[in-house]
Amino acid sequence: MPSWIGAVILPLSGLLLSLPAGADVKARSCGEVRQAYGAKGFSLADIPYQEIAGEHLRICPQEYTCCTTEMEDKLSQQSKLEFENLVEETSHFVRTTFVSRHKKFDEFFRELLENAEKSLNDMFVRTYGMLYMQNSEVFQDLFTELKRYYTGGNVNLEEMLNDFWARLLERMFQLINPQYHFSEDYLECVSKYTDQLKPFGDVPRKLKIQVTRAFIAARTFVQGLTVGREVANRVSKVSPTPGCIRALMKMLYCPYCRGLPTVRPCNNYCLNVMKGCLANQADLDTEWNLFIDAMLLVAERLEGPFNIESVMDPIDVKISEAIMNMQENSMQVSAKVFQGCGQPKPAPALRSARSAPENFNTRFRPYNPEERPTTAAGTSLDRLVTDIKEKLKLSKKVWSALPYTICKDESVTAGTSNEEECWNGHSKARYLPEIMNDGLTNQINNPEVDVDITRPDTFIRQQIMALRVMTNKLKNAYNGNDVNFQDTSDESSGSGSGSGCLDDVCPTEFEFVTTEAPAVDPDRREVNSSAAELGHSLLSGSLVCIALAWQRLCR
Repeated sequence: MPSWIGAVILPLSGLLLSLPAGADVKARSCGEVRQAYGAKGFSLADIPYQEIAGEHLRICPQEYTCCTTEMEDKLSQQSKLEFENLVEETSHFVRTTFVSRHKKFDEFFRELLENAEKSLNDMFVRTYGMLYMQNSEVFQDLFTELKRYYTGGNVNLEEMLNDFWARLLERMFQLINPQYHFSEDYLECVSKYTDQLKPFGDVPRKLKIQVTRAFIAARTFVQGLTVGREVANRVSKVSPTPGCIRALMKMLYCPYCRGLPTVRPCNNYCLNVMKGCLANQADLDTEWNLFIDAMLLVAERLEGPFNIESVMDPIDVKISEAIMNMQENSMQVSAKVFQGCGQPKPAPALRSARSAPENFNTRFRPYNPEERPTTAAGTSLDRLVTDIKEKLKLSKKVWSALPYTICKDESVTAGTSNEEECWNGHSKARYLPEIMNDGLTNQINNPEVDVDITRPDTFIRQQIMALRVMTNKLKNAYNGNDVNFQDTSDESSGSGSGSGCLDDVCPTEFEFVTTEAPAVDPDRREVNSSAAELGHSLLSGSLVCIALAWQRLCR
């Protein structure tokens, strides 16, 4: 290498480039590099007009160069910035998928609950009038707890639903027996007969199965979208190591220093650099793919047997059917309770005028489908699920594919068809080293990036663990089990909070099992017939219209 006795001082300083006497090499112009460097927004004061000796360079080849120390530092920082932007742009699809779909699903489920509560309230006000309004907090509490569960509250769905039916039985038992006074202890005894007498028919059991598995699936799926969103956002913001930054500078901007600003890196060279820089991200891929598979499984449940929309939309009619069953069996239920809990005390003053309440609106009719409130954005759960399934499938293997996606960008590399006229890290020529495999351990012999394979990225390992935990929750939701309440028992499934069924024998959403009224003990004490008739008439005003409305709906 020739020795320089002069020094390059930029025109801004007023000094000139001096060459040794009798030099046999003519310095090449840096005009093309100056133009490209200035286009990046850098000051031309950093760059010489002609090549200089390169002993000062720390990353690029120490040959004749157009780069000063200041240029190498600035271009090194530029390469880091461009790499960070490339990763963020390349992962844009997966990030926006989880952000936008989480927003849509969350809006949909929240509005679905709001509409179901409004529909039930409107229906019951029409049907039961003041009697409902005086006891409406029982139903309000039901929806409050369902919303609290969906938003992540520590709610055991089975216990909450059992409590709802027990409270409803207590209220209705008082309404159908207004001639008696019931203490708190007596009403507690009444609630214990809920399972034994089945005063509401088979509706509570069926509804518990449907509500628990649908809400578990819906909540877990939205939580999955949240985790996917957070992991994608975090992983897409990379912090390149010093070894990666050196490799990026050498690949992206050392051509500038060699006077070749238009020559782009060879494709395979780019792949080795990116695989070294993104080795930890590639290790995320295995757990990410398992997570996506679990999301797809729960998505299938959402559009099939665990469809929360098909459960919540008719919940008002289902609860009304349960109340109707209670009305039909009121005498038998009362007699059985009196036998088990004892004869209650008569009310202090029996208001005999309450024989045919004026609270019922005989013009009641259920909502027609077109009258029901429109859910979020006027869409349906089936359409939302179909859309997210397509997007989820496209996001598989996204992290191991990052190097290939980046190096395929024509603004980054020379492409696969131009393997001779590309930058190989030293000159414009073919890149010969083999391409490394994916992942951290495979970078031990990476020729371009110095990677410490003994020190996995702690941040990436945290994301892997978050995905692993979420995948476990999704698998439980797929089986109808709430991971937070694995130890609670279910009368049908025997395990988990919510499935109420085995995987392959789940009943369909509208498969109602009709049960006969519980048999009354023939030795039971005689109940005052006039009081029983009075209690029976208290709610019978709506019986015919509910039955007709139910029949019309079932058609």
